[in-house]
Amino acid sequence: LGDAAGGVRIYVKRDDLMGLGGGGNKLRKLEFLLGEALSQGCDTFITTGGMQSNHARLSAAAAAHVGLDCELVVTQLVARMDEAYRRNGNMLLYGVFGAKVHLLAGTESALDFAMKRAEALRNEGRRPYVVGSGGSSPVGCLGYAACAVEIIQQEKAVEGGFAHIVVANGSSGTHAGLAAGFAAMGMTPARIRSYAVLNPAEQTQETTCDLANATLALIDSTASTDSSAINVEGDQLGDGYGIPTSAMLSAVRTMARTEGLLLDPAYTGKAFAGVLDAVRSGAYKSGDAILFVMTGGLPGLFAYRPAFEDAS
Repeated sequence: LGDAAGGVRIYVKRDDLMGLGGGGNKLRKLEFLLGEALSQGCDTFITTGGMQSNHARLSAAAAAHVGLDCELVVTQLVARMDEAYRRNGNMLLYGVFGAKVHLLAGTESALDFAMKRAEALRNEGRRPYVVGSGGSSPVGCLGYAACAVEIIQQEKAVEGGFAHIVVANGSSGTHAGLAAGFAAMGMTPARIRSYAVLNPAEQTQETTCDLANATLALIDSTASTDSSAINVEGDQLGDGYGIPTSAMLSAVRTMARTEGLLLDPAYTGKAFAGVLDAVRSGAYKSGDAILFVMTGGLPGLFAYRPAFEDAS
């Protein structure tokens, strides 16, 4: 960024480097979700998401790793039906990992379908475990409550600590888990800033707050948080979930061409576009350290080939 950084220090937490299925932050949630499924004696993991869902991909990989069958209920949430989007990226990998895929129209309820599918499996004597989009249940959010502790330990090596911790916010589990973790440790969650990539900021803020408090209840904490401590920005959403923006395309190229790191189009690309805009506009002070949580999603790049080619 050169002089445009204004003395702001940007750190990246590499949650894209986790070991299974191409990596990504959903593995933090799946550690707890699959743990619960196994403890309940389940034999099939069922979850939902969009056609290019990173959570669905990692669910398939992690379920295979622990010996569970996996069924994915994916919906056409994004108005993209080009060949790359329909067949490449995560859509390709679902089958590679051996998952059974149910493809629904965007108007259908994936969770309703998943629940009916689970009932059908129970009638066959199976024991399914169902979780919704992004693995963003209170159990799943425990993964990022634990991550909050990790960040607090890591920032001891950073002079002045982190002024802000920045994440993408789709199904709200990452932000909510971090907020719960901070609140449980007696720290304000207000340092966390997320960029809404699925729903408008106000709706995302409400969902994040409710989920953070449900996660705190699961931790058995006496702490709670309110919406005033949940900071969600809506200026990078663009025309909607999974729809490319010029700022996202530029942010992906900036990170790739300066650091050699690959962001994804739906989540980290838009969130990092928000970081760049905030830095360039002077929203942070000189000397501030900003932590960007790079949550993964690399396979999504291959599903967006036309968008990058058109913008080149």
